[in-house]
Amino acid sequence: MSKPKFQTPAGMHDILPEDQGYYQKINDVVKNIADFYGFEKIDTPILENAELFSKGIGASTDIIDKEMFVLKTKGGDFLALRPEGTAPTVRAYIEDGFANLPQPIKLWYSGPFFRYEHPQVGRFRQFRQFGFEIFGEESAVIDAQMIQIFYNILRELKLKNLVIEINSIGDSQCRPYYKKLLSNYFRSRESALCADCRRRLRENPLRILDCKDEKCQPVKAQAPQMIDHLCEFCHKHFKEVLEYLDEIGLPYRLNPYLVRGLDYYTKTVFEIFPESTPTPKMVGTPNRSVGEEEAVSKLSALAGGGRYDVLVKLLGGRDTPACGAACGIERIVGLMKAKAISPRKEVGFDIFLAQLGTLAKRKSLKLIEEFRQEKVMVAESLGRDSLKAQLARANKLGVKYTLILGQQEALENRVIVRDMKIGRQESLKLDKAVHEIIKKIKNK
Repeated sequence: MSKPKFQTPAGMHDILPEDQGYYQKINDVVKNIADFYGFEKIDTPILENAELFSKGIGASTDIIDKEMFVLKTKGGDFLALRPEGTAPTVRAYIEDGFANLPQPIKLWYSGPFFRYEHPQVGRFRQFRQFGFEIFGEESAVIDAQMIQIFYNILRELKLKNLVIEINSIGDSQCRPYYKKLLSNYFRSRESALCADCRRRLRENPLRILDCKDEKCQPVKAQAPQMIDHLCEFCHKHFKEVLEYLDEIGLPYRLNPYLVRGLDYYTKTVFEIFPESTPTPKMVGTPNRSVGEEEAVSKLSALAGGGRYDVLVKLLGGRDTPACGAACGIERIVGLMKAKAISPRKEVGFDIFLAQLGTLAKRKSLKLIEEFRQEKVMVAESLGRDSLKAQLARANKLGVKYTLILGQQEALENRVIVRDMKIGRQESLKLDKAVHEIIKKIKNK
């Protein structure tokens, strides 16, 4: 079979009807938790000024250096398809006057994001995320609550055996000294680093700790650890975060080389992983090779985030502490499929409406609407005239009653009601049918 002329662009995918239930379930859980914790929804443009990301995320990051979709408008502006949600939310916080409102400000978002990555299992060029951001609070308890929120969301989605990886990357007081130590360490081992990390060594040695290249792992494993060089304030903050996590019983492990891929983070950073993952059927990848199957079992983090106390000021606002995190929706869907977690209960139909003839079809539309207003699920095959085929579908759906509306019944404003369990039939007036059927369903 030849390929269709038009296909989705590389790294992008359709969300098919069979997957819509997963996305709806995730959205419902996220909204419920957002409402409980007092977060308000915000939607930012898909296109933003490209400098918002290069300045906020960091010019030396892979996102800016390799992955951002940038376009030049006819007016000469450089815009970018948003690669992440924090910088746009900070831009909105500044531009729309949130700083003038009582703090803290709690915002959440959900939508599509774009990164020009190499398409592979679990990674897409257009992907969906939801995120939570808290502005105006510097207490360590906020970091712990943010971690708890994302852990709770994943647990609400029936995902188990989750583990939190956590680290502190310090602040402007202690990080410069650590970066100098790191730079000296990697400079003496530069020949053992990959080409990207040799470039990172010149621009920002912290980025080397985020490298996934196998060649760099042995060198990275022996590098100085930030946690050993935190200033007193950052050490106290991180200790308090861990104490809060201990108090609420969340499973975490320290990862001294966790830095996240964005430059705006300060102090706490974290990621949440599935402890063990059977091979899932990922969204948008119906057929995979053995190598791809193995790659799925090494999925990246489901969620990640941390504190970013300097970003608001960096982008032109007041000095404002902040903390946030985001979660990849496609990765959650893939894991839910792997764990055979159903996104929602199957829709059950109580009634099937079979009809024969043009007049019966016209009256069927009104009858279906009356059932809809009463919140009674009705299945039908309006495009068919074969009673045998329609009854066969009614049997397959397992409905309690089938309503048969033929030409004669339509003329007489009556409908035949068949009890599908015992096969008994009776005739009802059409204007009384909805009321009588509801009574029968309740008494069944």
